[in-house]
Order: sequence, then structure tokens, then C-alpha cells
Amino acid sequence: MTPSPITVFGGAGFVGRYVVRRLVAEGAAVRVAVRHPERSLFLKTMGDIGQVSLVYANVLDEKSVALAVRSSKAVVNTVGILFQRGLQNFKNIHVDGARKIASAARDSSVETLVHISAIGAATESPAHYARTKALGEIGVREDFPGAIIIRPSIVFGAEDDFFNRFATLARLFPIIPLIEGGTKFQPVYVDDLAKAVTASLSNTDAVGRTFEIGGPRVYQFREVLELIFRQIDRRRFLAPIPSILLRPLAAILGCFPNPPITLDQLRLLRFDNVVGETASTLSDLGVAATPAEVVLPGYLARFKPSGGSSLPSV
Repeated sequence: MTPSPITVFGGAGFVGRYVVRRLVAEGAAVRVAVRHPERSLFLKTMGDIGQVSLVYANVLDEKSVALAVRSSKAVVNTVGILFQRGLQNFKNIHVDGARKIASAARDSSVETLVHISAIGAATESPAHYARTKALGEIGVREDFPGAIIIRPSIVFGAEDDFFNRFATLARLFPIIPLIEGGTKFQPVYVDDLAKAVTASLSNTDAVGRTFEIGGPRVYQFREVLELIFRQIDRRRFLAPIPSILLRPLAAILGCFPNPPITLDQLRLLRFDNVVGETASTLSDLGVAATPAEVVLPGYLARFKPSGGSSLPSV
């Protein structure tokens, strides 16, 4: 008999593909639920023939979500957005979509649900992103009380949007604006996050708990940028700018198709993004955190002056 699959929503995304890879490595049958299965065929090469299947699902469509979780042993929700566009807005994705997945998992008698949220999720946050992440957690727990909630800090890896974005800016410009340079982050390697997800699926002690996932070191935002500059062998000047002065620019940039910053992200930068002192962490799931300095050289090397760029070295 074919084993019951583990359904991963958003499995073609940055975090999702690492979760799929880890599950496949452990021998699981994986069903990847995505909006565009035809763009996700690369995931099938991660496993043996038939081990990875692709199905259409849109978290805004209750029927497609229900079909995606049918007969699943476990469900992992990695779906999330960093900025809003039309129906792809924070409420629809982080709150309503998360709740549709949780209720469908409950109705299909799924054994385990893992929901990926974010450190800083709080109903009183001034940032819409963080508020909806918190409301999503509440809704998931109401519909699936035993859900395992995982809150990562900034996630880094070869396909990340954070370190690659600032490395790109540092390659192009000699001066980089510094906003809220003292804000603290605890970057976590994406594969460590994937290990945490897979470990939680087989850990009965994890049921109903929330884990905050961060790397082994806390950095101030200024230190993160300086780390990037060192990794790509470029000297850059950081120009501190009060966030209030950037609000008009952020409002304009937020309208771009892939905005470099939005007003909501500007609000998020005011608050530390680190693991709480009393929180359950990676170590509680048996995962050792990987230092950023071990991973970053492997994928930021292309931003070095000698990395093949056609731009002049400066």
C-alpha cells in the first residue's frame, strides 16, 4: 500500500523546498500543494519516482485545500508573504488561508499540523505583517489545538531575499542607508528550519507547542550588513537615516512589483527579532544551529569583485 503522504503547502517556495527535501531524505511520501504545479516540477527530482507528487491548491480556495490534505498523515504550512498585492494580502494569506488549512486538516483527521509563523508575531504590533501572523496562529490553534507552531527569525540560504538583496545593493552602491541599525536579529539557516519541521513531526512532545527558531548568534542590523560586506570583499559606508525620513520613500517603493522596502517593513525594523528567553528552541527539537559565517560564503561569493560580475570593482 502507498504510505499516507505529508502535504506541504507552499512547497515550491524558499522554505518549502527545503522542507520537501528533508522529508524526502527521511523516506516520506510528499504531496506538494502549490498554485502553479507546472512551475514546481523540479521538486519531483528530489525523490524517487512517485515519491513527490504535485497538486494544485490555493489557500484562498477552501475546496482545493480540502482536496490537498485528503488522506494525509501530516500537513506543513509554509505559505507566507512579505508584502501585499490584491487578493494576496496579509489577512487572506496569514489569517484566513492558515485557518482553511487547519480546519481542513482537522476535518480530514490529519495526525500532525506544523504551521510556520514568525518571531515577533503579536496582535498589538504596529506592523500588519506581525499582527496577521499572530491572528493566524490564534485561528490555527482554535481549529487544530495540537498544531505545532514554529516561529523563525530571518531565514538565510542560497535563495533568500534578505542577504542576497543587501549584497546586490552593496555591489551596486558605495553608500548603503542604515535604518534602525541597533535592531537585533538572530538569522537561522533555512536547512536548520527544515530540520526543525521534520523533527517536530515525529516528536510527540512538540504537539501543541510553539518554538522560536534562531541561529547561534544575535546581530544588530548594522552588524548584519557589515557581515555581508566582509563576505563579498567590498568596503561600503553605512549612512544612518532616521526611519521617519524614509516613510514617504517607503510608501512609493511599496508600490513596486517586488519592493525593496515597504512602510510595513519599516515598522517591523523598529523591533528586535530574536528568540525569547523562555521560548522552546531548535535545541528542544534536537537541532544544532548553523552559524551564518559557515553558509554565507558559499552563495554570496558571486557578489565579490572577482565573482564574475560585469560591473567594475570599486
